[in-house]
Amino acid sequence: MRLPVRLTPRGGRDRIDGWARDDAGRAYLKIRVAAPPVDGEANAALVRLIARTLKLPAGAVRIASGDTARIKQLEIEGIDAAALAKAFGEPEA
Repeated sequence: MRLPVRLTPRGGRDRIDGWARDDAGRAYLKIRVAAPPVDGEANAALVRLIARTLKLPAGAVRIASGDTARIKQLEIEGIDAAALAKAFGEPEA
């Protein structure tokens, strides 16, 4: 399963802020982490937060694209669209 996210490092605390849409209308999940964007710390915090929220091992979540970008594509193993919707809600139309 793929999950698009927009990561904000140094966001004060680790939290999921809900869904938003880009200018093209594509939905993404807004996420803040306290970690700085140095040496992959923010990306690691993102992976841990998503894994913890979905009750999955951290190894089930990886960044498929966008390592250095704010918008990232996460690849999540062992989860389906219904479980994602239960955990994060549905994007608004």
